Formats: sequence, C-alpha cells, structure tokens
Amino acid sequence: MTVDQAAGARDTAPRSAHVPVVIVGAGPVGVTAALLLARRGVRTVVLERHHDIYPLPRAVAADDEVRRILQAAGVGDEFAAIARPARGLRLLDARHRVMAEFPRAAQGAHGFPQTSMFDQPELERLLRDALARRPECDLRTGVEVVGISVGVAVGPGVGIGGGVGVGVGQDGNGPVRVTFRQDGVEEHLWADAVLGCDGAGSLTRDAVGAGWQDLRFEERWTVVDVRTSAPVRCWEGVEQICDPDRPATFMRVGEDRYRWEFRLRDEPEPDHERLRELIAPWVDPSCGADLEVVRQAQYTFRARIADRWRRGRVFLLGDAAHLTPPFIGQGLGAGMRDAHNLTWKLARVLQQGADERLLETYESERKPHARHAIRLAVTMGWAMTGGQDGAAALRRGVLGAAFRIPGLPAAAARDLSPALAAGPLVRRRALRRARWGGRGLVGGICPQPWVTADGWRVRLDELLGDSFAVLTAAPPSPSLRAVADGLGARIVPVTDLGDDGRLSAWLREGRADAVLLRPDRVVMDEVPSGAADFTDIAGWAPLLHSARKPLPAQQTTDTSLLRSATR
Repeated sequence: MTVDQAAGARDTAPRSAHVPVVIVGAGPVGVTAALLLARRGVRTVVLERHHDIYPLPRAVAADDEVRRILQAAGVGDEFAAIARPARGLRLLDARHRVMAEFPRAAQGAHGFPQTSMFDQPELERLLRDALARRPECDLRTGVEVVGISVGVAVGPGVGIGGGVGVGVGQDGNGPVRVTFRQDGVEEHLWADAVLGCDGAGSLTRDAVGAGWQDLRFEERWTVVDVRTSAPVRCWEGVEQICDPDRPATFMRVGEDRYRWEFRLRDEPEPDHERLRELIAPWVDPSCGADLEVVRQAQYTFRARIADRWRRGRVFLLGDAAHLTPPFIGQGLGAGMRDAHNLTWKLARVLQQGADERLLETYESERKPHARHAIRLAVTMGWAMTGGQDGAAALRRGVLGAAFRIPGLPAAAARDLSPALAAGPLVRRRALRRARWGGRGLVGGICPQPWVTADGWRVRLDELLGDSFAVLTAAPPSPSLRAVADGLGARIVPVTDLGDDGRLSAWLREGRADAVLLRPDRVVMDEVPSGAADFTDIAGWAPLLHSARKPLPAQQTTDTSLLRSATR
C-alpha cells in the first residue's frame, strides 16, 4: 500500500482501529521488522514522524550477518546492488603506521562479504519500496506518536480520547493503545504488540518504564561525508587513527564518497580550511576546490543500554534499547539482530498461540549480546584514543604489542557476534557438553553456503524457508521426525547439497549428527554424535507449543476492541 493509498483509507476509516502490531519508527530497524513479520502473515502499521526518509548519510557499514537478515526480509539482492565489500579494519598510529589489521573475508560464514559499505538513504529507500509491495504493511508518515498505554482496560464506557502521554497498567498485560496526531487530528490504534524502533529519544522507552545504564563512554566527534573525484590515499577498508591528540576514523563509502570522523575536545566544529588540514594525510590540500562536503555534523558517541526492554507486549529495538559507539560498525547491526530475534517469536505467539514466555527470551538473549558489542566498541575506542592522561602512550604501546600476537586480530573479528548465552531456547545441557567435549554448535548461527535445490543454485536459507529446520548428517529417527512435524520444520540431509561438504564438516566439528535451527538460524538444540534425539526437548517444547491452529495468512484480527468499548 502506498502512502497516498493509506491516506485515502484513513479518510473513510474510523478514528480508532485494531491491528496486530504497531511499529513506532520507520528507520531501517522498524521497516525490517515489518518486512520480517509480513513474511509470516502478520499485519503491521508503521508510524513515522518524518514525511520522507532522512536524506543524509548516517550508518555506512554492515556485516555479513546483517546482510543475511536483509536476505530474510526479502531485499538481499537489492542491497547487493548498492553495497560494496570492504577489506576490514586497520589500526594506525599517529604517523599512520599500521599497528594491527583485522581482515574481513570476501565471503563470510553467512554467505556474504564480512563487511559491506553502503549509503543509508539508499538502504532506507529500498526498504520502503519493499514495504510498499507488502499488503500486510501500512506505512503512515507525518505522524507524531504522543501516547503509548500498556495494559489499558477496555470495556463499555471506556473512552478513546484519553490524555496524552505514556502509561502502564499494573501488570503490563492486555492490549496496547497508541495515540498519535496526524494533520492536527488525534487518532488511536489498539495493538496486540508495539515495537519501539523510535531511536535514542524513544517515547516507547518511557512507556515501558526503562532507564539508561551508562557503560562509561562519552565523546564528542565531528562526522564529515565528502564527495570528490580527486585522488585519495585509500586502503579499501576502515582506518582507525590511534592518536590521543587527534583520533580519527576514515573509510571509503562509495565510488567517490568518503567519510572522516574526528574527535573534538574543547574546540568548535572545524571550518572548511581546518577540514582541509585534517584530511591532508589522505587528500592533497591543493585539491580542496574539488571537495564537496555532503554532510558535516557533531555527534556525542555514547555507550548505554536500557535496563529493561519490554513491558507486556511493548518492546524496545535498536537505538531505543542500546547506544553503541561506532568504532566496530555494530550500531545498525545490533538493531537488525533485535528485529530478527523478536519477530519470529512474536509471530508464533500472535498467530499460533505459543506460550507468552517465549517473548521473555527476546531480552534475555539480545541484551547480553548487545552489551558485549558495546563493550567491544568501547574497547576499540580506548585503543584509538588511549585515554587522555599521562599513561596513554604506555597503554597504546601495550595494545600495539597485543595486536601483533598471531591470530589475535582474526579472533577479535570473529568475536563481533558471539554465540547466544544459555537460556530456554539455547539449551544449557548442550552448552555444558560442548564446553567440555568440543567447540559446540548450540547458540551459534548456522553457516549459509550455496546449495543445489531442484537443479538451482541457491543460498541455504532460500531452501530452508522462514520456519524451523533440521539439518542432519544421519538418517533421522522416528522421534526426530515427530519433533520436526510438530514444529513444521523441514528435514534437510546435508550429504547431497552440493555445498562441497561444508555443512557436513560443520556438524562433524561440532560433534553433532543433527541440529535444530530456529527461524533466525540460531542452533537451538542438537543430536550429539551417536545419539538419536535432541538433548532437551522438554526444556524448549513448552514455549513453542501452539494452543490453536495457525491463522490463515489473509486473516487479521479485525474484531476491534473498540467495538466492545463503544457498544
């Protein structure tokens, strides 16, 4: 549905209606969440205060896991057309000598380049275009959300024009009322769930009663995006200048697009002349006339995480839940992982009646993972600046020596997205066996090689579909088949996929005959080598049990709560 069509529909619709999911914020995380829900037949209304996408660049890097998420959202090919691979990350000293290099492969475990550079407005445009093609999604722009009320009682005599603000019922259960203004008219939506993708100043965070936990990093930087045809001394990756006097970041974003970031102390934002001095190590100052500054903005880089991510069925995602310094390029990626983790669980609860406790695993899984990424980013920030005290040079020397230890840079790069911690959907007994008996697969993400299906070469996820899946290197037992049938999971033997034996080797290294993959491709459980069954079906099955049959894809919950309220 286009924006104009949505506007026309609103002219004839009542001023209050019921929808399964309301998403606050139409940035990359919010729109990706809507697309992932749409692929499972869940209707959403996305509310965005701006009339169009923000035209200036912000995020510029995505890892291979993020590209896999975009593939799951149905825009993988479109993103490939606007992205360009990068070679990795270099740490340079004040004289621009290489201290350490973190290489990134042309094809990572997820089937894509491990680092890709892109222009955020282009990403947002292709996501919006994909959203317009989905009948399950309704994007409303120019909307100001002014109230989110959780656990509101609904019944005869309850008005719909309540006060502005945020509110929470005593237990946080029940429907969620979202109040918004558009063209001077106040409207309401009743939702079964609300996803707060509304950024660092999130109104949704207030609605769930969350506060920030400060992870002790705050610096003021200027970010400069430049377009030039002049020669630029450029390594095809990201460069971090580890100089406490003038730490900086440099990267090539596009064919003629470059980004510099410089830390500011007690000084004004650099003017054009000062900017030419700052970028002189990369661009000859005589080329100044050929430099077009696309954007120059000041940012305060912070490291924070919300102390709670949910109340009832209101959830925080992306910058509403966590703020990550940009030094490892995981700000956008963390939000995309939030969307991928939550949407399949929410769809299973809303459409198939899965246990409400399934939704509790969103915060318990994503929060430690996000905290890990933030701490890595803070560590990299300190590696860059070395602090601002007398021991800065000593710390930089120690870091430089550590980075020269063979294998350490590659290990640090792999640690950007570690396996999930043990929990209801990441079986603790399997993890304990893996810890003492091998590397283990549970909690990690299955690799995605190219495979052959019906004579076609496709990526693994295209073969597996959007639901659970079982990969097996041994004939499945009757009980394993029963589990797969109960979950609607496809059983895929890995022995004849035309993947050069990659999945067979992965299972063998993990000492498993089979694995159960969640819809987000995390390994939930495994069949240890020589065993016949998964390690702990009784642990996770109650959360996934469906209390009712799935709703037909075209069916939506039109039985408006408003109807009972105004009867």
